[in-house]
Amino acid sequence: MSSQTPIRRTTVPQISARKGGEPIVSLTSYHAHTAAIVDKYADFILVGDSLGMVMHGMESTVGVPLDLMIMHGKAVVRGTQKALVVVDMPFGTYEESPAVAFRNAARIMKETGCGAVKLEGGARMAETIRFLTERGIPVMAHIGLTPQSSHVMGGFKTQGREEDSWPQHEADAAAVTEAGAFALVLEGMVEPLAAKITKQVAIPTIGIGASAECDGQILVLEDMLGLNAWTPKFVKQYGDLGPAIDRAVSDYADEVKTRAFPGPEHTYK
Repeated sequence: MSSQTPIRRTTVPQISARKGGEPIVSLTSYHAHTAAIVDKYADFILVGDSLGMVMHGMESTVGVPLDLMIMHGKAVVRGTQKALVVVDMPFGTYEESPAVAFRNAARIMKETGCGAVKLEGGARMAETIRFLTERGIPVMAHIGLTPQSSHVMGGFKTQGREEDSWPQHEADAAAVTEAGAFALVLEGMVEPLAAKITKQVAIPTIGIGASAECDGQILVLEDMLGLNAWTPKFVKQYGDLGPAIDRAVSDYADEVKTRAFPGPEHTYK
């Protein structure tokens, strides 16, 4: 019999209990290899629909299909042991009705093995959030800059610049909290508003381009690694892998062209 203690995944209640405590660490991941690295450090990993833009070259997240989210969600779950895995519900899979949202959320959880789903929208999605949570689907909410609504918003614009817009964002935060969301992503939001909402709600807030006063932070992994040609101005790059990969591929191509690859140490004997 093994004497090793089994690794237990972080749970939804454990994330909820971090309100006002140790900051919550999160990153996106879309495949097993990076997920295995992130898993060592993150409390939860988001399989974000940003994968449509980051990995598949889409202009926005609107065109991401459910099957694609499920495929990447499976990979991330397979690559992890510790972190809670949250999968984004893509555009068009939850807005029509709570029943449609439940059907699609249940499929995501059953087919990927993830621990929760995330959906965008404030007060307008409260009924759906309540419907899902009452039926066993943990929901992470997302307000502020909501990328799936970028066409309506006129692009990726910082929210809360005008103080007279704050009450609507505060109402959205209160509504999703009351509906049963276990955590709340605040994206692209001016710092004073994000800090105010964090103090008002009883669930952890996760900032992305919001306040350092949030209960946690999340970034797109490829952004912080310097893999994308363009990144939002709020992103701090902790790596510069884009140029490093470029140099490695260039060196490889040069060696192939000059017949210097493979060398004797890389051939079968």
